[in-house]
Amino acid sequence: MRLVFAGTPDTALPSLRAMLDSPRHEVVAVVTRPDAHSGRGRKVHPSPVAELAEEAGIEVLRPQKAGDPEFLERLRQIDPDCCPVVAYGALLPQAALDIPRHGWVNLHFSLLPAWRGAAPVQYAVLHGDEITGATTFQIIKELDAGPVYGMVTEEIRPADTSGDLLTRLAESGAELLLATMDGIEDGKLEAVPQSADGVSHTSKINVDDARIDWSAPAMRVDRLIRACTPAPGTWTEFRGQRVKVGPVRLAPDAPGLAPGQIAASKNSVMVGTATHPVELGEVQPQGKRLMSAGEWARGVRLTDEDRLG
Repeated sequence: MRLVFAGTPDTALPSLRAMLDSPRHEVVAVVTRPDAHSGRGRKVHPSPVAELAEEAGIEVLRPQKAGDPEFLERLRQIDPDCCPVVAYGALLPQAALDIPRHGWVNLHFSLLPAWRGAAPVQYAVLHGDEITGATTFQIIKELDAGPVYGMVTEEIRPADTSGDLLTRLAESGAELLLATMDGIEDGKLEAVPQSADGVSHTSKINVDDARIDWSAPAMRVDRLIRACTPAPGTWTEFRGQRVKVGPVRLAPDAPGLAPGQIAASKNSVMVGTATHPVELGEVQPQGKRLMSAGEWARGVRLTDEDRLG
């Protein structure tokens, strides 16, 4: 099939590579978000999908909005059979959805209808799910509610961060998306309506949501940190300044500490929660580099009065 691939971040790259390597399909163009400021110096950079497409010599479309008349006209001229989508990052109007013969097929990183919306992987980790996965479905106007083509499952490991889990889902999801394209071309794959039961929704987790509440149970603290790693990154306050906090280790056998209380030894830095302490891994003080918790504790010279939060 003639494909126009839509995606923006690194997460979409395994799927785009799978489409490019397929002998059955031709990626004739990609759709991605406009170039954006990133990195040190805030220079303007193309999206990872745009960079890969340009390396492959494929036309790159960067509409400000997917409803822009110029974009819609160019898409009609390209005349794609199908538009596979992975983390494109913008809403698609009906005028765009109507152009490809087989519509737009999205790869979503949850087992729909669970965790529709912008942060399915983060919510799965945050809520302690044991199993998640990826789903391919036909895009309709209602968010992540279209009929389903296929699914793959993925176990959530006890130490998984959202970044770890998303990396694995991006790879297995790419295989699923390619198989979905093959099935659509063969005419043997039909989308099945989603169940009305088990629907849950997510919203984007922002920086304020990622502030650690040390008065919460240790398991809740652990899940929040893993869910927000690498983005947006969890944080707390120490002596009036923000400190970013990386994944922790649950320490149910450690001596009890009050919420936010710090106990540093030669081998560990423990912080109290509502239940039992957690052991800090890496931290990043405001304006400084990422460092081990032990190095940080030695540098700040902790006192008995110091608290996190």
